[in-house]
Amino acid sequence: MIKFEEFVLKNGLKVIVHEDPTTSMAVVNVLYKVGSRDETPEQTGFAHLFEHFMFEGSVNIPEFDTPLQNAGGENNAFTSNDITNYYDIFPAQNLETTFWLESDRMLSLAFDESSLETQKNVVMEEFKEHYINQPYGDIWHKMCELAYKVHPYKWPVIGKDLSHIEQVRMPSAKDFFFKYYRPNNATMVVAGNVKAKEVQKLAEKWFGEIPASGKIERNIPKEPLQTEARVLEVKADVPVDALYIAYPMCARNHPDYHATDLLRDILSSGDSSRLYRSLVKELKLFSSITAYTTEMLDEGLLMIEGKLSKGVSMDEADKAVTDMLLEMATEKISEEELEKVKNKIEAYQTFGEVNIINRAMNLAYFDMLGNAADINNEIEKYSAVSAEKIRSIAAKIFRKENSNTIKYFAQNKQAN
Repeated sequence: MIKFEEFVLKNGLKVIVHEDPTTSMAVVNVLYKVGSRDETPEQTGFAHLFEHFMFEGSVNIPEFDTPLQNAGGENNAFTSNDITNYYDIFPAQNLETTFWLESDRMLSLAFDESSLETQKNVVMEEFKEHYINQPYGDIWHKMCELAYKVHPYKWPVIGKDLSHIEQVRMPSAKDFFFKYYRPNNATMVVAGNVKAKEVQKLAEKWFGEIPASGKIERNIPKEPLQTEARVLEVKADVPVDALYIAYPMCARNHPDYHATDLLRDILSSGDSSRLYRSLVKELKLFSSITAYTTEMLDEGLLMIEGKLSKGVSMDEADKAVTDMLLEMATEKISEEELEKVKNKIEAYQTFGEVNIINRAMNLAYFDMLGNAADINNEIEKYSAVSAEKIRSIAAKIFRKENSNTIKYFAQNKQAN
């Protein structure tokens, strides 16, 4: 059970405080409810660019990292389709230093032209290194376009096209910042060896006067129900043939989410999971294969991806995967297999909560989903899933007309 207190400043900033006197450290985690789904098709990659740009100095502080490091702290950030998350960990007695830093970049960035150009170049190099020049690096661009037709999930977080980053100019950067990086679009979690009263006092002092933005209207188009199987064949200079299949699944807040996550675990969680045990270890059709979910605020994807073993045809590999998924949809799994994955998830969540950063991030994430207190109900929700529910979810998801398949062929077959 993670205990916490919460309050909201007049400008809309939600603050959650989790006291933990057993540590000498503290964490400040600021989650902004902005991700790549808030971008337009003509200007993608913006949220990720801002993740970088937010470290380039704010209106009163020319450089973010050094003062925090001088206070014994460190920090990092990440961007997803739905959120941008910044976190700082530091000795608890230096709490106010972090409030000073985070509040100043929430107040306003320095908006220096050279800093923007520097970060654009950093992001463009990241784009080239990981998505253009790396084997299979374009898979997410191709799969997002295949699986989504209208929703902004149809481009990856890095952006749809390199030119979109290159063409970012300061006026649009300012517009994006003053719309989304405002206190009324953020949740700040302060965790560790802190006192709630002191946090509230400091929050009022450092964040209370930051202006809110207007109400953020999101008119994100809903992805229509997929009605036919989609298949894309790709030939490229990659080491081996690879198979990728994405099935649209429920949104993160949907009642089916926990059963879907357990279904994914049964398929791909450790050496005894079905995909690895059958298709890698026994039949040796794949050298590696895994399944995962994208956990989106709107409808996400359950992904299966595998590298084929030498001499295995794409059709043979595709049929083996499809047959296994059909078996999941028609035959109820055993109570023992279900209990095993439930125990794994409970252990994973319990272990994860040992880390104070994870507790802070999860509190912010669940608040963004709707209620921070739901963090304490997750194990109960997984425990309530039945074997029949797993089967019914598999039948709902693993339909041919709900599949998006990319058959990725190595051009040099001798290498396969």
